[in-house]
Amino acid sequence: MIRLTRVSAIASIVLLSALSANADIVIAVAGPMTGDLASYGEQMQIGAETAARIINAAGGVLGQPIAIQAEDDACDPKQAVQVANRIVSRGIDLVHGHFCSGSTLPASDVYDESGSAIVTLSTNPAITDRGMERVFRITGRDDAQGGVAASDMIRRFGGKRFAVMDDKSIYGQGIAEEVVRALQAANQTIVFRGTINASESDYSAIVSRLKAAGAEIVYFGGYHAEAGMILRQAAQQGLPITLYGGDGIASSELAQIAGSAADGTYFTFSPDVRANPGAAAAVTAIRAAGFEPEGFTLYSYASIEVLAEGVRRAGTTEGEAVAKALRSKPIATVIGLVSFDDKGDNEQPGFVLYQWRDNEYALASQP
Repeated sequence: MIRLTRVSAIASIVLLSALSANADIVIAVAGPMTGDLASYGEQMQIGAETAARIINAAGGVLGQPIAIQAEDDACDPKQAVQVANRIVSRGIDLVHGHFCSGSTLPASDVYDESGSAIVTLSTNPAITDRGMERVFRITGRDDAQGGVAASDMIRRFGGKRFAVMDDKSIYGQGIAEEVVRALQAANQTIVFRGTINASESDYSAIVSRLKAAGAEIVYFGGYHAEAGMILRQAAQQGLPITLYGGDGIASSELAQIAGSAADGTYFTFSPDVRANPGAAAAVTAIRAAGFEPEGFTLYSYASIEVLAEGVRRAGTTEGEAVAKALRSKPIATVIGLVSFDDKGDNEQPGFVLYQWRDNEYALASQP
């Protein structure tokens, strides 16, 4: 045990020495690099590394290159705190992460205490409602996202039998409750409100309960792996449901899991910026590396642009100075101009509705 500890310590010293020798501006990227949600971690890492590479090719920031330090939290709150402590102990003041709201909430307490500046993808409102001045969100909030989904559900399917489920995560529960509130306010009938345990392979029991309740339109607060299993097993039981979800199912793996049962599924997500003229160079670079910049990829790219610009304006990587600089004026990024409000929320992106068809998603037609 002692020998392993010494080896780990030596490895950390070597890593820090390498980073110091090659780059004075280190940005940690923390997210699910392993586990069921690793596809989102991959999006984050590829987006961030591509942004750093293009910024460095243009001369870096303050004459110094950016280095990306990827950290795996597996979307586990305890592991996220360990990751945050490790990042802070290495003297890294700039963080892009985390992905899952359940990870970001406890990890951001660590960053807040250390003075780090963080740009997150997580959507739970509490993340920016706590008054932490160095926490920024580049995506939208679930209190907006849930309302967009519920409004569309009512426009398309008002009067039908609704069901709402979640995966018990902070993200899933939060967005599901926003949908419940909106449906109830519109006097819609919710015939079933339930939860599932994430990472299971058999959801036939919950599908049977949906079937017994006569559910027709189902909102699921959670991630693509479980949504795909529910869709596939509902089809196997002959239950013709239309599923809605949030940005947690914005992954091509949904269709891989659900197959044709994914067709017709709706989900909310930030605007797809792949066709934006300002994103052309980033999209070309990412595709040249054999990766499609779907989902959160370009939002992670933009997060690195934001942090880099904060350093450029502040003239330092010190978290408080960077945070003040980020609030000073809008920042040009691949997703467009980013402006942060007093809470640290991006004022620009909002949410739009997409629909899965033939293993791909596109903007949903107007009802």
